[in-house]
This record gives sequence, structure tokens and C-alpha cells, in this order.
Amino acid sequence: METEPENVEPSGDIAPSPRPRPEGAGEFRPRPMGGDDRPRRDDRRGPPPGADGDDRRPRRGGRRRRVCIMCADHIRVVDYKNVSFLRRFISDRARIETRRKSSACAKHQRALAQAIKRARHLALLPYTAEHIRVSQGR
Repeated sequence: METEPENVEPSGDIAPSPRPRPEGAGEFRPRPMGGDDRPRRDDRRGPPPGADGDDRRPRRGGRRRRVCIMCADHIRVVDYKNVSFLRRFISDRARIETRRKSSACAKHQRALAQAIKRARHLALLPYTAEHIRVSQGR
């Protein structure tokens, strides 16, 4: 029995036999062209990368991280004498706000903490909230 080489097409007399389909496999139906109104997986994620000027990959976590206020304003040194600026980063109980709440980068958060501690030492800022000091005075 003579076999034909693999790279040569079989003679036109005999049609090639189709591959056997697994049991339970349905008939192949191509998707309609342009008539499918179902949202594709890419459509559900929002605008494509670069649509809003952001060339990075789309985020998984949802919201975008806020930019550090001091980096945006090009503040190099956090001044401990600027009390009105430092009060923005202190809670109502006179605690230093976390990076998550203050939206400061690590470098500026360290500088903020140092400036707040210096201002407290010079009595420019309180160590505790006023209502806590009054209630414990007895």
C-alpha cells in the first residue's frame, strides 16, 4: 500500500474525511456579523486605555489614586509655622491624618508629621482636641 507524503495534497478524487466530533458537540454556527447587541467583555470595562489621556492599563480596583497636594503645588518644604496649612492634615481629635485620608505621598506625609510635631512643641497646634481637655479638667 502506497501512502502519499504529508505535505502533498491528496488527489481531487477523494474528499478528506472530517475529524470525528466528540459526543454531544453541537453543530458549528458562526457568530452574526454586526448584529450581536450583547456587550462584549471589553465593552463592560469602560473606555479603552488612553481615551481619557491616561496611557496606562485599566485599573482593577476602581477609583484612581488622588495626587499628592504638595507634589501638585510643587511644595518642597513643609513649614511648621504655616498653621492654617497644617490644620488641614489634623483630625477633629487633633490626630495626624493618615496618608489615605490626606492623599499625601510618603515623602510629604513624613514631612507633614515632623512639621505638626514641631508646631505642637511650640504650642502652635494642640496635642489634643479642646473638648477632650475641657471634659477631663473636672
